[in-house]
Amino acid sequence: MIVVMQPQASMQEKSSVISWAEEAGFKIHLSTGSERTIVGIIGDERALSRERLERMSGVERVVPVLKPFKIASREFKPDDTKFSIGGHLIGGKDLIIMAGPCSVESRSQIIETAHACKEAGAHILRGGAFKPRSSPYSFQ
Repeated sequence: MIVVMQPQASMQEKSSVISWAEEAGFKIHLSTGSERTIVGIIGDERALSRERLERMSGVERVVPVLKPFKIASREFKPDDTKFSIGGHLIGGKDLIIMAGPCSVESRSQIIETAHACKEAGAHILRGGAFKPRSSPYSFQ
């Protein structure tokens, strides 16, 4: 659930919304912009009273989001998320290629794969841990 606070909402009004949701057992992700604050309420929003939230002082509107990945949602956070890995900016204008095996099975395999990935233009090497349930026999 996304709660958009009014631009003039006081700290007390914001705190009331946050406290109410936390007391109901939800996690909060707060996004404070230059004009308004957005309170992301993370959890099964069907357990929340949308009407109660809409009546709370300082609330501009309530937007239900029954979708996965709320924290990454453009509805919740319209700005790009950017972070750096090994000197490469992820989320910027440049395309960053990450490549590697699904499962790292040996030192020689990952080194050989690293060289091949680098030659092919990859910027970042990734590799998964071996998982016994990933056996090809599991899919028969």
